[in-house]
Amino acid sequence: MTSLPIAPFGKTGHDSTRVIFGAAALGAMSQARADATMASVSEWGINHIDTAASYGASEDRLKPWLAEHRSEVFLATKTGRRSGAGARAELEKSLDRMGVDHIDLVQLHNLVEEDEWGRAHAPGGAVEALATAQEEGLISHVGITGHGLRIAGMHLRSLERFDFASVLLPVNFVLLDNPAYRADVEALLELCSEREVAVQTIKAIARGRWSDGATSGPGKFSWYDPLTDPEPISRAVRYVLSHSQMFLNTTSDARLLPMVVAAASGNLVAPSADELRADVAEQGITPLFDDDVLERI
Repeated sequence: MTSLPIAPFGKTGHDSTRVIFGAAALGAMSQARADATMASVSEWGINHIDTAASYGASEDRLKPWLAEHRSEVFLATKTGRRSGAGARAELEKSLDRMGVDHIDLVQLHNLVEEDEWGRAHAPGGAVEALATAQEEGLISHVGITGHGLRIAGMHLRSLERFDFASVLLPVNFVLLDNPAYRADVEALLELCSEREVAVQTIKAIARGRWSDGATSGPGKFSWYDPLTDPEPISRAVRYVLSHSQMFLNTTSDARLLPMVVAAASGNLVAPSADELRADVAEQGITPLFDDDVLERI
């Protein structure tokens, strides 16, 4: 077992490994390969799993492993539905697909568009339905996730409307080099610290968009082009985890999991800005989000 850092996951009462297994990696796998991947997750000591109803067969692939290990992990999934009825139906389907009677965290997936935000927070919307499911004991906590440069600001708005347990947003060096995005992220981190809201990060090891513009295809195990060399991956991971408030959700490219875990198991001293800028130049790292393109993915 590795020595991954552990921290309280906000005010949920769970101490989570600061590396969270992004189970999107299981979405297109065979059951045999998924079982082998989950065996590694267990061996590494990762005790927090993050999936979603929309991640292909991910929830189904988790079912056999959860039958033996459910009590060992904090289990999170997501719903993309904005109506209360839709969110409830998707929750019940997730419970069935994973073979569990309780989920620790259900997150509103990519809640960034104004119209969707309004529907989700309105009476009869997804937020209300998940709060009801929480009262019924089907779920313990409700969170929100999102992509793109608008999401930190939208999370701030969401936290003013509902007592979410967690947020999730993209964080890496080139994204936070954008002054406007960095300001929104810093404001969000301050509010989350005050309210004990867990902060999950994604896209830590993103190199940029695929050069051909396609988000899927042969050899593409994530919709973005990831770093693949151990040293730049180590610096990218340490850049996130050197901030004690942040958790890191792993990439959907399972081939890179050992390098991410190795980086997180060592000294988490932040790399210097010069080191990170050298990686930007040498690895061809570009901002994954710089306008409305791919904001919805």
